[in-house]
Amino acid sequence: PDITIWQIKLIAIFFCVIFAVINLRGAKHAGRLQVYLVLFLILILLFFIVRGIPEIRNTHFLDFMKGDLKTLFMTAGLIFISYGGLTKIASVAEEIKNPVKNIPAGMIMAFTLVTIIYFFVVFVTVGVLGDGLLKPAPRNFSLTPISDAANVLMGAPGKIILAIAALLAFISTANAGIMAASRNPLAMSKDRLLPSFFLKINKHHTPQNSIIFTTLFMIAVIFLPLETLVKTASTMKILLFAFVNISVIIMRESGIQNYRPKFKSPFYPYIQIFAIIAYGFLIVEMGKIPLIITVVFMGGSLVWYWFYGRIRTNKESALLYLVQKIKNPELRTDSLETELKEIIRERDNIQKDRFDAIIENCKIIDIDKSISKEELFEIVAEKLAKSLGIKAEKIIDKLVKREKESTTVLTENLAIPHIIIEGEKKFDIVLVRCKKGIYFSEKSKKVQIVFVIAGTKDERTFHLRSLAAIAQIVQNLNFEKKWLSAKNEEALRDIILLGERKRL
Repeated sequence: PDITIWQIKLIAIFFCVIFAVINLRGAKHAGRLQVYLVLFLILILLFFIVRGIPEIRNTHFLDFMKGDLKTLFMTAGLIFISYGGLTKIASVAEEIKNPVKNIPAGMIMAFTLVTIIYFFVVFVTVGVLGDGLLKPAPRNFSLTPISDAANVLMGAPGKIILAIAALLAFISTANAGIMAASRNPLAMSKDRLLPSFFLKINKHHTPQNSIIFTTLFMIAVIFLPLETLVKTASTMKILLFAFVNISVIIMRESGIQNYRPKFKSPFYPYIQIFAIIAYGFLIVEMGKIPLIITVVFMGGSLVWYWFYGRIRTNKESALLYLVQKIKNPELRTDSLETELKEIIRERDNIQKDRFDAIIENCKIIDIDKSISKEELFEIVAEKLAKSLGIKAEKIIDKLVKREKESTTVLTENLAIPHIIIEGEKKFDIVLVRCKKGIYFSEKSKKVQIVFVIAGTKDERTFHLRSLAAIAQIVQNLNFEKKWLSAKNEEALRDIILLGERKRL
């Protein structure tokens, strides 16, 4: 039936509220609903494609490109929002099992499937309707071309089926939109870029206030003119994708030690550079009004950050690391490395154990000259004496005696001196790097990596476990290269904390 635009908007608001309630009950419920909606939608579209291909008329594709390239770019930009769902999986990464595998797999599968279905649906629609039926009088274009094609193919039942498919598409988009977008205020609140109000988690483990705010914002946006809304959304999505590609280049080139993606884009950086240029063309063709609205949103965000977020958080940009490589090492701190370290721990489900706790607080010695093992033992003994509460001379004697019994040099570049000390419940580790080398013997003239372990007899079991943990870490791929190229003591600590090993 014919309904007014305001009735359509009221229906949209109703469904926004419904999906907000579903999302408030948990990501599991929202995710399960999303699976059913998408599967049913795909089945309907596949039926439409299979039914329509035999009815395609080749003459409908004659004079296919009537407009110029400007029209092509403008149209591509207009429908770009249709691919916005690709990034939504990243927004709910915290709630995804095995994100290392499932996020890239999900995005690649979604992109491939959607592209194929889009192509064949448009191919069938144009092939069945032709240019004339796509522009029925008295309007200049059809608002429901796919349903019109289904009507030609299967009559009224076909039109109803595709109308249901359209509803499923709208519903699944709204559901996924609320589920993904509501996680952004939560994440920003964790980073203190938004008030703590958005941190509230309800009994279903969902960000209650964040979901409510996102829903209210969506309802407000519904009142914008449709074409302006679509163009603005597409412009922002294009801009977001462009920034993502720029960020990938900056992160890859910055040399950040704790940036360790499990999935790397092929053909880097050519794909990213091409995408940025293409996005630039699309943005230019979107028109003035969407660009103005986008600039207003960006300006408002910058103002908010400057007067609220900047003074409440201590964030470090990867861009500083890139600048550091060119100019000044003193520009940066270690806050970004620390943040990335926590991300890796969460992503790889790394549970902290006692070994981690000791490494987090142990002394690290970075020596910039060539020394002998006796000089090393003196430096290490001074550090251990303070943490273990025994005299440095006793520690030196034990280190020397242990080295005389049998060398602790395991490879030409690695040594692990380890001693038993008097007392109870005492244990510590010292990490040492000496790029110019430590002289242990004629056979081991340039040891650059040293782990010194000292503990009492009652800590013997943990002593052996620590040795096993270190042995696993130093066998990791490129460990030596990472150790020798680490920028400072904290970077050395992170190499051990994030090294692959069995947890104790």
